[in-house]
Amino acid sequence: MSEDTAADTSSCCASCGIAEVDDIKLSECADCDLAKYCSDACQKEHKSQHEEACKKRAAELRDEILFRQPESSHLGDCPICCLPLPLDLKKSVMQACCSKIICKGCSHANGMREIEGSLQQRCPFCRKPSIETDEEGDKRWMKRIEANDSVAVTQKGIQQFKKGDYSSAFEYFTRAAELGDVEAHYSLSCTYRDGHGVEKDTEKKMYHQKLAAIGGHPSARLNLACSEGKCGNIERAVQHFIIAATQVDDESIKALMSAFKGGEVRKDVLAAALRAHQAAVDATKSPQRDAAEAYYRNKDSINA
Repeated sequence: MSEDTAADTSSCCASCGIAEVDDIKLSECADCDLAKYCSDACQKEHKSQHEEACKKRAAELRDEILFRQPESSHLGDCPICCLPLPLDLKKSVMQACCSKIICKGCSHANGMREIEGSLQQRCPFCRKPSIETDEEGDKRWMKRIEANDSVAVTQKGIQQFKKGDYSSAFEYFTRAAELGDVEAHYSLSCTYRDGHGVEKDTEKKMYHQKLAAIGGHPSARLNLACSEGKCGNIERAVQHFIIAATQVDDESIKALMSAFKGGEVRKDVLAAALRAHQAAVDATKSPQRDAAEAYYRNKDSINA
């Protein structure tokens, strides 16, 4: 078939062959990009002929999205210094007033500026006065939750989960996931895996795990890699490991090195993953963050 013929076919109903004109609009198959139809009746009539190709192409499209390298991890960048946030949550601070995650470098620099200038302590991002009591902090969190702040809703779910209130945690995670929070999707994948607050469901676990991985969650990506590896899908597992490695996931690097020793990963592929991993690690570093780390390390040694 020539390119011109293929182009003509794409503008015709796959069932009756009618062409798209001013008064006839074609709708693309919801699952693939292979066929268009002029009506629901034509789509239903053509289903038996289209079904096999549709499933194959739909799987290809899903894989294109799933294995696309995310621009950053699910945490994104610090909103002040605009550098990637480290995966180690101990190196960042979440502000209850605005639900922003600030790297400790920016938080520490702001604190030092306030001390030196005898200034009132304020949030480094939204500039609201710092919280002085737990009660005040809870009130601010609830305001963010009422405003449908997905990060605040997820954090509330994590808080309830730690208390052992799994049903409540599940409700918060579900709500946050509907708002598009990546961490909430990952948390839901874990609840469906372990049956906390809900019946175990492998299909729903995988659904939320994939959405979390697409959103840049390295742990979700690592779990997908392990699942593929257990099923013997080594090539797919390696692809997941490589993506997670470029998001500073150390466990994925270990897995790739193990796969290399087992002859399942080429040397050049491993070398490229190591370079990407190191570049991602370097991107999270800054003099401010080094200063903050040194400050808190020294503080901990004095208090020890």
